[in-house]
Amino acid sequence: MIVASTALRDLAILPWILLALLIMVDMATSLRRPGNLTVEAPPEIFVGETATLHLHLDRARANLNAKLDWPEGLSGRKEFEFNPGPDDTLETSVPFRAVRRGVWQLDHLWLFWDSRLKLLEFVPRLDLQAELRVVPNIRQVQSGEITTTVMSTLYGVKENRALGEGSEFHQLRDFVPGMDIKSIDWKRSARRRSLVAKELRAERNHHVIIALDNGYLMREEIGGLPKIDHAVTAALATAWAAAIGGDLVGYYSYDVRPRTFSAPAPGRNAFARLRNWTAELSYVSRETNHTLALTELNARTPKRSLIIVFTDFIDTTSAELLIENIGILTKRHLLIFVAIRDPELETLIETAPDDIDGAATLVAANQSINERRLVLERLARMGVTIVDAKPNTVTARLISTYLEIKAREMI
Repeated sequence: MIVASTALRDLAILPWILLALLIMVDMATSLRRPGNLTVEAPPEIFVGETATLHLHLDRARANLNAKLDWPEGLSGRKEFEFNPGPDDTLETSVPFRAVRRGVWQLDHLWLFWDSRLKLLEFVPRLDLQAELRVVPNIRQVQSGEITTTVMSTLYGVKENRALGEGSEFHQLRDFVPGMDIKSIDWKRSARRRSLVAKELRAERNHHVIIALDNGYLMREEIGGLPKIDHAVTAALATAWAAAIGGDLVGYYSYDVRPRTFSAPAPGRNAFARLRNWTAELSYVSRETNHTLALTELNARTPKRSLIIVFTDFIDTTSAELLIENIGILTKRHLLIFVAIRDPELETLIETAPDDIDGAATLVAANQSINERRLVLERLARMGVTIVDAKPNTVTARLISTYLEIKAREMI
């Protein structure tokens, strides 16, 4: 009986010994240490745009998969496959989208593959150490689209029509029939004993202040990006247009208190400083104090300026202090109020509800839109220029508004 029991125990151990041998053989034939990992990525990515991360791996086996943990500011596929490349290498291209400004680190890459006998799975970790910079979107500036628009508007045919209607002296010329009698310079005409007219043109070197509300309401996502990023894109495009148009550009940011102020400066250097500043503008979760912020802005800008305010509000009650302080600014300055409209909210009110919950949501959405309209109408009656547009059209609308103000000599 004892001999039989010992024999059965040895037979029971035998499968485990065979399994251990198979695992050792499987590991020996399947394990291969990957070689060097090379990363290629663009030096800068515009927020809201898509880029590609290129990975090259030396001395690697085929059918190799990988996993990557994306940081908060980047969005892409977490798992992907390497494909055979030249000279016993593997390569892959991983598209990703930049969703937050900042400098984002990709520290590690995990590889994983099954052994030949499917008994094991290998998951080595490789150091990636890649740094990706997500910066404000200046695609329209780089393409020359804004430059062409501004130059053709301010220095082309329109300026020729505006001669004699501006406020800045341009030159003297002989008076000819058909010219406005009010343009005659009587003193110089008396000296020359012939009629001489003053030719005027649109005034340059206006002060333009970009004021960005960086409170928690501007962190709301619209079209896949926070409102503050849509505002930054429109602000940079308008600042470039103002620099091309000969105006002086300054910037100001605030949330619970005033944060950064830069006095208006001429030329493209002002745009470069504005771009660097907006690239470092952090995302905050603090409520905006409009009273303190706009009072400080009014004190810092004694000269009449064009102030472009990017902000947001929830309802008429929360907008009361905002309206009151903007009314104080309008006594000295010309204001453009930029509000970014939510296209999903508009789509919601155009869709018939399916149930009671949908009907309640529809009523709430309608109320929100009506209160928003009431606030904007109150601001318009105070003399504020309103730019209320969807994210994809706010930049074009704002630049058109700026050029119209320039052409009408409103500053």
